[in-house]
Amino acid sequence: MSDLSNPAVATGTAKKVVVIGGGFAGVNFAQGVAKNKGYQVTVVDKNNYNYFPPLLYQVSTSFLEPSSISYPFRKLFRKDNIRFRMGEPVKIDPVTQTVYLKDGEITYDYLVFASGAKTNFFGNVNIEKNAIPMKSIDDGLRMRNALLQTMERATITKDDAERKRLLTIVVAGGGPTGVEVSGMLAEMKNYIFKKDYPELVNHPGAIYIIDGGDSLLGAMSEKTHKEAYKVLTDLGVKVKLNLHVNDFADGLITLSNGEVIASNTLIWAAGITANVFEGIPITSLGIGKRMITDVYNKVQGLENIYAIGDASVQMTDADYPKGHPQIAQVAIQQGKTLAHNFIAMAKGKPLKAFKYYDKGDMAIIGRNSAVVDLFKHKVHFRGVIALLMWLFIHLISLVNYRNKLQTLYNWAAAYISRDQSFRMIFKSGV
Repeated sequence: MSDLSNPAVATGTAKKVVVIGGGFAGVNFAQGVAKNKGYQVTVVDKNNYNYFPPLLYQVSTSFLEPSSISYPFRKLFRKDNIRFRMGEPVKIDPVTQTVYLKDGEITYDYLVFASGAKTNFFGNVNIEKNAIPMKSIDDGLRMRNALLQTMERATITKDDAERKRLLTIVVAGGGPTGVEVSGMLAEMKNYIFKKDYPELVNHPGAIYIIDGGDSLLGAMSEKTHKEAYKVLTDLGVKVKLNLHVNDFADGLITLSNGEVIASNTLIWAAGITANVFEGIPITSLGIGKRMITDVYNKVQGLENIYAIGDASVQMTDADYPKGHPQIAQVAIQQGKTLAHNFIAMAKGKPLKAFKYYDKGDMAIIGRNSAVVDLFKHKVHFRGVIALLMWLFIHLISLVNYRNKLQTLYNWAAAYISRDQSFRMIFKSGV
């Protein structure tokens, strides 16, 4: 739909809504509120594409191409009367209602932060410098290239200690991302590397997963904790709990108990923190630097500014007094609820307080196993049934049919062959 087909836009009476971030929260809000002709929506994102973070680890481990989990914003919004601006916000002026970007500025009547989060290195400079994060498509491609380059180096070194160091991978963080990437790496080691790298058969090397809690997938049920531990250990992953990674330098990873693991590869999936923008007062920020919002996701202390998804912490829900978990379902539901409220505002109708509906948690662990907890952990599935549920939910969550079909085909091929053909090292030259 063009601007001219919207009478409110053509006459200049439409309210300008600027959305910072095009992830789960931003896209669901933008597509919902754009249905009302009283608003002109602009989505601002530093990338020109939307992507699906829960499957990022499969790009990182060469089982999916980036195009399988991403889609260009301009094509996604083509029929929605939504504008797109590629840019990176650096400062907000709530008085003049202006967002300053690295390459310009944009004014708003309403501003919605759906800006997500970034990797939290907890102030550790060495880890930030040397570890591989798991947050963006760029991170995924960096990890894919690093893993493949490391394997190539391992095939030619004559130093046994160096080869062992190259073949040892440490994953920090025992949440869904850490568990899923550990399982995928173990599957690759057991079924792919010995075919691709016959020079390395019977050479030592290990995959570790480190977590500071007393179980893997700590937010899920006790049955899930046990299942994740069993499946990963059966795959050969070495699980170390109640420990943190304290340092990573010169090919040595130091744990909180003083243990040192010789490895060149640390995959960091141990935490996130919200993106922060100049102009948002410190009094509006809460735990994890998330913006404190009321029941309608309006930011505390600011007018006409809202926050949803990972950017928001809402402590008004009795079931989540410390704020909702930073997961996809919260972002999706908050985006849709806020869109409903914006349309209600335009019509002078009452607003709807946000209430999170927990649809359950799930994680895939290796080729044949997954875990699913439903109804606040009262119902538990594991094994192939859980795997099929995981596949279905992730497929329907992709933004368009091309992504769904492409991903389904790649999964089927990988499952049948225990292999995939995306293990190429592409260098941008930048």
